[in-house]
Amino acid sequence: MSKLGSLGARLHRGEISYDFIGHRKIWYGISILITITAIVGLAVRGLNMGIDFQGGAVFTTAKNTSVSVSQAETAAEEAAGHQAVVQKLGDGSLRIQIAGMDTKQSDAVKEDLAKEFKVDPESIAADLVGPSWGDQIANKAWQGLAIFMVLVVIYLAIAFEWRMAVAALVALIHDITITVGIYALVGFEVTPGTVIGLLTILGYSLYDTVVVFDSLKEQTKDLTKQTRFTYSEIANRSINGTLVRSVNTTVVALLPVAGLLFIGGGFLGAGTLNDISLSLFVGLAAGAYSSIFIATPLVADLKEREPQVRALRKRVLAKRAQSHADEEPARSYGYDGREEGLEDPEDTETAVVGPRTQPSSRGRGRGRPSGKRR
Repeated sequence: MSKLGSLGARLHRGEISYDFIGHRKIWYGISILITITAIVGLAVRGLNMGIDFQGGAVFTTAKNTSVSVSQAETAAEEAAGHQAVVQKLGDGSLRIQIAGMDTKQSDAVKEDLAKEFKVDPESIAADLVGPSWGDQIANKAWQGLAIFMVLVVIYLAIAFEWRMAVAALVALIHDITITVGIYALVGFEVTPGTVIGLLTILGYSLYDTVVVFDSLKEQTKDLTKQTRFTYSEIANRSINGTLVRSVNTTVVALLPVAGLLFIGGGFLGAGTLNDISLSLFVGLAAGAYSSIFIATPLVADLKEREPQVRALRKRVLAKRAQSHADEEPARSYGYDGREEGLEDPEDTETAVVGPRTQPSSRGRGRGRPSGKRR
């Protein structure tokens, strides 16, 4: 068995564990800090909405053009008077997007670009994009997101309980906020592909959360009939038991997405892949984080407010305190055959038993009573 497999087995059996629940205030603080940073970035910089949402013109040059991206960007901004987004496609052509343009402006910019590039105007394709289509996509995405959230809450409330539904909803909002904030800070263009990627990550985030919740539900059956563990401790065992599985599934999902983002979008210059790959990459990582550090600790916090669970916690802690108190005399008076600070009882002249002493039974057979034989 591999080291990771062995670690996962030991975590699942409870032989080793990390106290995720006990350090939940740290995780809450980190999440709040990241979320505030994302919101500030969104408020200050805003989202770089693509041409599909703003409307404008898209110009495509001939294949294998000799014009560089920077030259095309400068020429387009001078010709249009607006900010231009230039991408180099796989066939060597350039895709120039300029928002907020009508047909007349588009024809004039096309002529200026042809002169600047020293090519025939007919070799540059120009397409107008209206903002209404992007608005429809955005409205449908918001509607789909709202319906998805409602269905998730209803399903989790029925399959598990309302506290888990609330925790899962908070985790999903956490993931969406961070992903959108990262888009604002990085400045990547928001396109319909971004919206699709944003909706896709919700399923991955929910999957990791439900895996932990299912384990927690199984382990908390007849919870109040035992006095060994509190609810928070069982929740912590559930996280540790599914930790390696969550990490494995997340890493396997992130690898192809990272290939699209860093190799496809970065090295190969396929900028259109960035639209969906960044949202998937950030969303998958945030979803794995929230299922472990946000959703389950939040369930434990909500559950510990129940009177029965609070009473159970008191019983568990009282039993442990009593057990600890019972062990102290055993260590002090040598019930285990050894007094604190002394050598083996057989090497001493007297053995301490209770508050009084009696001769050592070194010469007698072990396990026999000290009185006369009958």
